[in-house]
Amino acid sequence: MSDTRTLLLMRHASAESGHGLRDFDRALTDHGRGQAETVGRLLAELGYAPDHVICSAARRTRQTLDGVLEAMDLATPPEVDYSEAVYSAGPDALLESVNHVDPDADTVLVVAHNPTVAQLAASFVGPSALAAYEPATVAAIEVEVEWLYAAPGTGSGRLLN
Repeated sequence: MSDTRTLLLMRHASAESGHGLRDFDRALTDHGRGQAETVGRLLAELGYAPDHVICSAARRTRQTLDGVLEAMDLATPPEVDYSEAVYSAGPDALLESVNHVDPDADTVLVVAHNPTVAQLAASFVGPSALAAYEPATVAAIEVEVEWLYAAPGTGSGRLLN
């Protein structure tokens, strides 16, 4: 385990408008599936290998994660927590879910929804992240404390795409 940990904050890829569906059940579009695969390849090229994932239980976030992990082709698949609470979580609650991750995890990927994921990323990266968080956007934050203590001010990062 290194001294720094990496938190990857990803907004789900482009989803259907969901006419006639509950928001929770909206699926990715073909474009969204391609976005998820592109992000997976990008993360792999940059050397990120999540060992723990926190993913909203919504259909579009699950599909995003599937595309990302398939494209990453990791030797060891990460532990994945699908959470209905993440679907409706605000930034504080989302960060709290990160605070409960096993301290041995070096890289955590969160796949969630806007505005929450953009707000949490902006608290580490800066306010410019708010406007930039289009579907499939991911930020990498280097956290310099154990997950339990991760909070704005304990690390810094940047948008990757």
